Amino acid sequence: MAWRQHIPALAAAAAGIREASDAWDAVSDSLCGRDGWPIDGSYDDGKVKRDAEAWKHVEVFLAHGPEVLAGVRAAASGADYVEGAISEDLRRLRGIDTSLVRAGQIRHEWDQVLALMEGSQPGSRELYVSQAEEIRNAEGWHYADELSYQGPALARAGDYLAHRAGTDQPPQAERAQVALARSAPGNGGTPAASPPAPPASNQSLPRRSR
Repeated sequence: MAWRQHIPALAAAAAGIREASDAWDAVSDSLCGRDGWPIDGSYDDGKVKRDAEAWKHVEVFLAHGPEVLAGVRAAASGADYVEGAISEDLRRLRGIDTSLVRAGQIRHEWDQVLALMEGSQPGSRELYVSQAEEIRNAEGWHYADELSYQGPALARAGDYLAHRAGTDQPPQAERAQVALARSAPGNGGTPAASPPAPPASNQSLPRRSR
C-alpha cells in the first residue's frame, strides 16, 4: 500500500512538465523569423532550459511511477476498464510502460557516459558533463511530453483506487465474466494489462516538438 503516498509527487511532476512546455510554447514563435527559422541562439537556449526542467520531473516518474502503476493495476477490476470514473484514465495508461522504459534506458545510457568522464580534468569534465546532460535531456523530451499526458491519468486512477489497496478483489469467476464481456464483438473495452513496450524504432512523434 506504500504506493499511495507517491501519487501527489507524480501529479506535481506531470504539472511541472506541462508548465515547462507551456512556458516554451509561449515564446518559441517569437524567437523565429517569418520563415519559421530561429533568429538567434536564444531559441536553442530556450529548448535547453525546457528540456532540463522537464527531465527533473521525468526523474520523479522513474522513481515512483512503476510502483504506483503496479498498485493501480493490482487494485483495478475488469469493470473499471469497461466503464466508470477512471475507465478513460486506465485506457490512457496503455502507453505509459513504453514511456517509463525508454526514459529509464536513456538515463542508464547517460549515467554510463557520465561515469566514463570521472577521470577527466576538473575544468574539461564540467564542460563535458554539461554537454552530456543537455543531450540526455533533449533525448528524453519526447517521453517527458508523453508523461505529461499519461501522468495525470495515473495520478487520478491511483487516487480513485487508493482506498481499495489491501482489500479483497472480486472473485475469480466474476473477473472471468467481465473479461468475457469485454472480449465480445462490438465491445470497446480495453484489457487491464498494457501491451509489451514496442521497440524504440516504432516511437510515435512527440505532440510538441518545437
